[in-house]
Amino acid sequence: MRHTTLSLLFCTLPFAAMAAESVDSSNANSGVDSNEKGVEKITIEGAATANNEPVGTFNSPISNLEYDPRVDLQSRNMAEAQADVTIRGGIFENTGFRIGSATLIDPQTGHYFAEIPIAPEVLTKPSIFTGVDNALYGVNSSVGTVSYGWRPIQTAGSVSVGIGNNNFNLQRVHGAVKHALSDLPGWSVGVEGEYSRSESDGTIANGDHNFERASGRIQLASNDSQTDVFYGFQQKFFGWPNLYTPFNVNETEDIQTRLVMLNHKQRYGEESMKNTFEVSAYYRENDDHYVFSRENPEAFQAFHETKVKSLAFSGTHNVSQEFSINYAAQLTADDITSTTLENNFTSREYYKISVVPEYRTQLNSNESLTVRLGGAFDDTNRDDDRLSFVGDISWLTQAGSNASRTLYLSYAEATQVAGYTAVGGSTTSGLFRSNNQLQREVSKNLEFGASFDKTSFKVDTAVFYRWDNELTDWTYSFDATSARSANPVDIETLGVEVIAIKRFESADVVASYTYLDKSEDYRIDEVDASFYALNYPPHRATLGLVWFATDTVEVRIDNEWRKQETNALRNGGDSAFFSHVTFTYSPAQVEGLSLVLAVDNLWDERFEEIPGTPGRGDQYSATVTYFW
Repeated sequence: MRHTTLSLLFCTLPFAAMAAESVDSSNANSGVDSNEKGVEKITIEGAATANNEPVGTFNSPISNLEYDPRVDLQSRNMAEAQADVTIRGGIFENTGFRIGSATLIDPQTGHYFAEIPIAPEVLTKPSIFTGVDNALYGVNSSVGTVSYGWRPIQTAGSVSVGIGNNNFNLQRVHGAVKHALSDLPGWSVGVEGEYSRSESDGTIANGDHNFERASGRIQLASNDSQTDVFYGFQQKFFGWPNLYTPFNVNETEDIQTRLVMLNHKQRYGEESMKNTFEVSAYYRENDDHYVFSRENPEAFQAFHETKVKSLAFSGTHNVSQEFSINYAAQLTADDITSTTLENNFTSREYYKISVVPEYRTQLNSNESLTVRLGGAFDDTNRDDDRLSFVGDISWLTQAGSNASRTLYLSYAEATQVAGYTAVGGSTTSGLFRSNNQLQREVSKNLEFGASFDKTSFKVDTAVFYRWDNELTDWTYSFDATSARSANPVDIETLGVEVIAIKRFESADVVASYTYLDKSEDYRIDEVDASFYALNYPPHRATLGLVWFATDTVEVRIDNEWRKQETNALRNGGDSAFFSHVTFTYSPAQVEGLSLVLAVDNLWDERFEEIPGTPGRGDQYSATVTYFW
């Protein structure tokens, strides 16, 4: 069976090799790798953007996701400062972040899901799970999951220094060493670490930042296994006008995140029918100091400390050449200590198990059919449980000359519960008004898709209809004294996605278009504006280009155009055009040296990605990196 994916490993692999890997990876990667086994449409397993480095700070796992065809990243200050990652018209709390087999969560709010203190060199490129794959592998993420795997360590390193406008400066060092164990053939041990920092005055007034991250891991690997022990620490201070409220004040946040993870991945069984298994465990602590007004800190400030412990596993067991079982489970326990927001709901335990059997049959020498049918069970010690149904059927046709076509039909249900800020705080006062009547959210997704794949060209398309019931949204009323109120809403979403990639002799191109249409029912009249559920683009297009101009010169361009849904809180227009451009010169005279000139928001677009929150300005930088 073919794993239908969009693989855009720009500048790293020949396109023909990408196509072959896409066709043949289903058995090798089933269940636990970042390239999950399945037929869900447009799972992105490589870089889906031209650029892979940000302009205004050091690289992080979510850098440049705003130009990803399937991800709508709504940032405050910049993506690496505070990022709301949405998928297919969902909201930030509908999106999970999965490392290995474990989904990272923050019990306070989904605003902090993307606080991941891991160097990008440690992780694979993100895969975007929707539909059946999200229902199978995601946890407490009803619409989509951004999934990363652990890379094998390779001996390498780099040191970077950067400067830019707005008094921007950056320093970074990364190193990794791998050593083969002579007494154990096929085994190796590796050590990897990095330190990164950056600061600037910001692209607008009161938009300054000061970031720092240190992380490292030890890895033991063999031909059939990989074990990683990881620790990461990250501290971020940043400011932004109207960061979370529409009251024209200069707000700030100071966030510290600690993450300890243990991950083991194992392949077992005969070579003709390899099985996979992965287990992940983590402890995550996130400390947040929020100040409503930096000029008058005592007006309102809040301190929060969240702690999360989790154990997860996933895998695929092949019973025969035709039949296999995909499975995943996760147990998570969290708690929060808060000075202001959460006082009624401060701890919870989450349980999830999913089992999706898979049947494959060869119709003839060129055609095969794959059926997945199963379910997932979600529960907590505070909420009602839910049994969800998932299933899909895909038809693969091999046309020869590395060409193929895949058609599929899928239906998936996924569910989640609201974060503590939404359900656990005051329902009558405060900046952020909770709602203790919020119920478990349920999302149902019906989808049809097609993929057409040739040696140097690929098109992926999908049409989906999603029912979100009891979705927790944050809304605003012009008659209210609070900045935001948590309210349930039922939303039906129609979506169309088209993504095309093309490899030329000296360039790679990716283009996409997404259409979304929503109908909503809040069941109350006191909603004048929605910060999230109705903050979406009915029309969005991206265009990425990597041009290998010469052996020493490379140009990368990412573009995004959007037409946003009208919102009563948004200042300025409802359309925007963003561009991220980098020029890289690697002199032949000095091996390993590169100079990168980059600009983000080339046209100084001030579009408000969050209604009422000012958009970012342009940022220029020059970075010198030496690799070894």
